[in-house]
Amino acid sequence: MSETLTRQHLAEAVYAQVGLSRNESSELVDRVLEEVSQRLIRGETVKLSSFGTFAVRSKGGRIGRNPKTGEEVPISPRRVLVFRASHVLKAMINEGHGVPVNGAAQGEKK
Repeated sequence: MSETLTRQHLAEAVYAQVGLSRNESSELVDRVLEEVSQRLIRGETVKLSSFGTFAVRSKGGRIGRNPKTGEEVPISPRRVLVFRASHVLKAMINEGHGVPVNGAAQGEKK
């Protein structure tokens, strides 16, 4: 069973690895997340090298269907957050679980 990563976990990691105080570490994590959030709210793309890209996409209104009743219902236009993982992150995830990347056996050069 996996554990959920929280702001507190991030702050503890900064505290342990960077050497800031716990309060400074917590404030740093909060500032970074706030900056990312504000950029996304303004519709900007946030790219974190070797991690991935966050972007806001506009979806137009459309007619949907209630799966239980089959009744058609309007779906309002909205903005949605999308995340696209970098190839580096995808490779780390796959290698971390023993799944070959690009069909190569583990340990082989790609």
